[in-house]
Formats: sequence, structure tokens, C-alpha cells
Amino acid sequence: MTVPAPAEPEPAAPRRGRPGPDDPRCPAILAAHRRAVDEGSPGYVDPATGLYVLTEATLRDRAECCGSGCRHCPFPK
Repeated sequence: MTVPAPAEPEPAAPRRGRPGPDDPRCPAILAAHRRAVDEGSPGYVDPATGLYVLTEATLRDRAECCGSGCRHCPFPK
């Protein structure tokens, strides 16, 4: 019997101070994040700013917060 791999968690919404659900850029940001996660990429080019943004999965692999205010930081403040 084969045990299925655990599902990758859904990406967290951007952190406080970052574009939120009411921001018109949010759907494009979350779509870019989802594509990067699905492709196994460490990040994506932000559709609004052109900056490279690390995915939540990449940040989680670091095991601790770097304190830079990353958009998809999975660690509590």
C-alpha cells in the first residue's frame, strides 16, 4: 500500500503591512506565489514591483525569521 505524500499547505495571505485581500494586486501576487510553489521555484518576480520575492516554502526551509519583513514569512512576529 502506498502512502500519499502530505499536501503542500496553501500559501498564507501576505503579512500585515503588505498587500492584503482587498488590494487589487493581491490575486496576481497569490497566483504568482502559487505558480512558484507548484513549480518548486524558490521565489517569483512580483507582478507589481518587479522585485524577486521568496515563497513561503523557501522561507520555512530557513527554519527561522530573518527579520526582513518578507511578504510570505511563515514565522510569527
